[in-house]
Parts: sequence; structure tokens; C-alpha cells
Amino acid sequence: MPASSAADPRFSEFVLLQAQNAGLFLGQLPNPYTGEKQITLRAAKSVLDSLEMLVAKTRGNLSPEESRLLTTAIANLTPLYAKAADESLIPSNG
Repeated sequence: MPASSAADPRFSEFVLLQAQNAGLFLGQLPNPYTGEKQITLRAAKSVLDSLEMLVAKTRGNLSPEESRLLTTAIANLTPLYAKAADESLIPSNG
């Protein structure tokens, strides 16, 4: 199936929502209910894995803008996840 020439705004909104959720799970955004930042690596990894799966399942079916948004989201989230995972292994001094 050829790539769509027009970006679907629903796809972009979905990717942005997932990236925002990952940011929340990685402590980049405060919890909207508590106002506190917290890290939930398992949830963040699930979102990141889902975005990576989306790349594979949509290959050849995205507009250039959609593809760029998806790969940029993954590229931005991957090092944040790696940093949070590394920091979770460091014992606290408290």
C-alpha cells in the first residue's frame, strides 16, 4: 500500500498523547492529580515498546510528517528511559 500523502491529525494526536504519557511515567511531567513527579519504568517501557511496534506495523503507510513525528518521539524518549533506568539502579544516600 503506498504511503498516504496527507497526514491524519488523529495519528499525530495519538503519538503526542503517548509521548506525553511516557514523559509522565519518566518523571518529566508532574502527575496531574498529585503535582509530584514520579518514575514508573514499567509503564514508560510499555509506551516506548508500543511506539516502536507502531513503527514496524505502519511502515510504508505513513506520511513523511507522521513518520518523522513517530521517530522523533522515540528518539527523544529512548535516552530519557535509559537515564531513568540507570538512575533506578543507583542506591540513594538517604
